[in-house]
Amino acid sequence: MQVERRKPVFRDKRGVITDILQRIKIDSITVITSKKGAVRGNHYHKKTTQYAYVLKGGFRLYTQEKDGKVQRKVVKEGDFITTPAWEKHAFVALENSILLACFLGPRRGKDYEDDTFHLDVPIAVQSRK
Repeated sequence: MQVERRKPVFRDKRGVITDILQRIKIDSITVITSKKGAVRGNHYHKKTTQYAYVLKGGFRLYTQEKDGKVQRKVVKEGDFITTPAWEKHAFVALENSILLACFLGPRRGKDYEDDTFHLDVPIAVQSRK
């Protein structure tokens, strides 16, 4: 997992311009809405790199490389996350949230399940609160 804070490249009285992706090939772009407590992911992709940008709200992000330790990080509006192929990942919405997910690889549209491998043992579970 790599998490970066995207900063505006231009600002004036009209508003702000923030570049999210630069020099990265993308095969698909998806908007994912999540209600507070919702769990997304708990899977990995064998051939797809996933880029995600938090548009609104926040998530607790869980990732795991192979059988290593599960990493946890809170991501919020303006954070950009890179999840490479084979890295297990899951998002738990800390509030009603919107994620812009971009994919390089076969995970897209009707082919979503072709490169999505669900975990037998989840790395994240829904909050009981």
